[in-house]
Amino acid sequence: MQQVPWEEVYGTSSFLSASYKSNGHVFTSGCIGTDPTTGELPESVEAQTINVVKNVEAVLKASGSNLNRVLKVLLFVSSDADTSIVNKIYTENFVNKPARSCVIVSFPNPKIKVELECVAEYEDLNRPKV
Repeated sequence: MQQVPWEEVYGTSSFLSASYKSNGHVFTSGCIGTDPTTGELPESVEAQTINVVKNVEAVLKASGSNLNRVLKVLLFVSSDADTSIVNKIYTENFVNKPARSCVIVSFPNPKIKVELECVAEYEDLNRPKV
């Protein structure tokens, strides 16, 4: 098992891990829609969802994976009214249609509109081939 800290993704520290890698799989923490360059949280669900995908993509890259290797997604959305916008951006980026669950939630911070975590494959060079 190998931890991937946020420092390896964006160079910033956090009390959470960005992901863990184990047995050829990457398990990401939930990513929200903060802008990766400014750290600001946009107001619109569209901008947040675009940033969520960028943030997850950065975590996967730092973990030796990418969006095309995602097997399972857990998506949290703050309002049912936003799901069509979220789904449009989601389908543009997760073209391999991974398994997915989507839950409508009330975030502790009401400015957060979407969060995504996933499980993906990565090439584990230390793992014996079967």
